[in-house]
Amino acid sequence: MSNDEIQIIGKKVKDMYGTPVGKVVGTISDIDGSIQTVGVDCGADGLRQIQFEQLVVQPDVVIFIPKWRLDSQRLLREKGLTLRRLKALIELVSENDDMKESAEMLNEKYKSKLSILDETENKINAQLDVRTAELDEQLKSVKMLIFDAKMQYKSNEISESTFESVKTQTTDLIEHITHEQAEISNVQRRLQDLSMEVQITEAPRQQLQEEAVSYLGTQSESEVQTKLPEVPEQSPEIPIQQHAQYISAPMITPAQQVSSSHDAINTSPGKKTEESDWLSRMEAQ
Repeated sequence: MSNDEIQIIGKKVKDMYGTPVGKVVGTISDIDGSIQTVGVDCGADGLRQIQFEQLVVQPDVVIFIPKWRLDSQRLLREKGLTLRRLKALIELVSENDDMKESAEMLNEKYKSKLSILDETENKINAQLDVRTAELDEQLKSVKMLIFDAKMQYKSNEISESTFESVKTQTTDLIEHITHEQAEISNVQRRLQDLSMEVQITEAPRQQLQEEAVSYLGTQSESEVQTKLPEVPEQSPEIPIQQHAQYISAPMITPAQQVSSSHDAINTSPGKKTEESDWLSRMEAQ
């Protein structure tokens, strides 16, 4: 039995949020002597074999790390590194076109890696959803305990000290649950941010440039369409006001012109007097 086994056996196990898990009762080692799994007595839940990598041995306690947390941290680390390498590869190719052929192989390698990581991410997200549902149910149960204890206290079934003890114990448990829920939400948000960053990184630079040019072209065309038509240039022989009067004047037929002229002659008193004088002179001769 190694020193690690001696130090771990018999110690209490708590999760990283402070909730008791059980007590270490034994270990299973590989052929080289390294610990593979640790047997933890979880009371009514029985003996549970936990991977040694999920445990952190402290002087007075063994801390249990949930598997979803280890898997998500590993995924975030690998995906972040792959993205940084892809960005560096794009910058190198943009600075030196001669490296394009050499970079294509690495580009395909990193894209393949991202595809594998996407499958891992889907599995981790499913685990996180299941764990979130479990924590929600636990939180409901704890709140029910508090409500029932308060009702018993109001009905004088339990003392005030007992009710305060229930509140203290359940408050600690609620803090552990909400702490884990917050960490799960943080991991999900970081995974989502990385997924969006992957989409931006994988978009071809040339495609982005073409989309920008197309967008600008569409904008200029729409601006032209929204402009008001220009005022037509007028002929120098016809002023603008006369041109407007000419357009607004009513059409007159030749018959109307003759009729109006005849009426004007008949209705003019000066011309009528001249005509009578001329006839008088002709008769006198």
